[in-house]
Amino acid sequence: MSAAIVKLPVTTVTDGVIEEKTDALAIEEPLEIRLEYGPTELRKVQNISVTMRTPGNDAELTAGFLFTEGIISNPAHFKQIAHSFIACADNRENVIQVSITEDITPNLLNTERNFYTTSSCGVCGKGSINAIRTVSNYSTDLPDSNKINTDVLTELPEKLRLHQKVFADTGGLHAAALFSTTGELLLVREDVGRHNALDKLIGAAINKFDMPLNDHILLLSGRASFELIQKAAMAGINIVAAVGAPSSLAVQLAAEFNITLAGFLRGRRFNIYHAPQRILITENENTY
Repeated sequence: MSAAIVKLPVTTVTDGVIEEKTDALAIEEPLEIRLEYGPTELRKVQNISVTMRTPGNDAELTAGFLFTEGIISNPAHFKQIAHSFIACADNRENVIQVSITEDITPNLLNTERNFYTTSSCGVCGKGSINAIRTVSNYSTDLPDSNKINTDVLTELPEKLRLHQKVFADTGGLHAAALFSTTGELLLVREDVGRHNALDKLIGAAINKFDMPLNDHILLLSGRASFELIQKAAMAGINIVAAVGAPSSLAVQLAAEFNITLAGFLRGRRFNIYHAPQRILITENENTY
């Protein structure tokens, strides 16, 4: 059985018929992130955050979180990411420690921006958008040749579903996936938290691709919240598609960072909330 799944007894009721069965559920456990930094003779370890996540890909989750929150601005600054071997009662490793190079000072000043939110909705307000602008490495004037055809775009959710192994077993996980503009699935990560799934994805992409990710397509299995668009902006992603709806602040943030944002991507239908020029409309031979 996957480390992300647990099977538990359940009573099912169907048309008044009661049955005792087992059900596969996605595991949710806390992960404490610690950061070791400072000169060799004055190394300091600081607790950074605790996030609820599905076990697995913890190093990618941690790297993605520290990068998308602007705490570490360059992936080259990571020296080591490893569990601290502090286990809970069920012997799972739920503490992970990140060591960065001695000459780098992490950006821990803006703790309200980094850690105010514990939900997937993100924090709200213009101040949050301004905070992202101050820590992002990538401006809105990045080379902008990224485009995707609608025939390719509308096929992405089904391609993602075929690779959501844990979701297929449990129905309880979010997914984030990175595609090429031709529709090739490059990376996919799952987690009980949609923000964790994206942090895992970006953490994996840091090791696999050159940054920024401005020649890729991000697909979200659920809705597009402010926090998810924030993380996309931090990674330089300029096309985001979501199966669900975006929030109003997500659309505002997409506009601030010139991100193409599509929502309600289901079948042949979708809405474009900003920057439609990157989506090539093939139906009726119309092109933005």
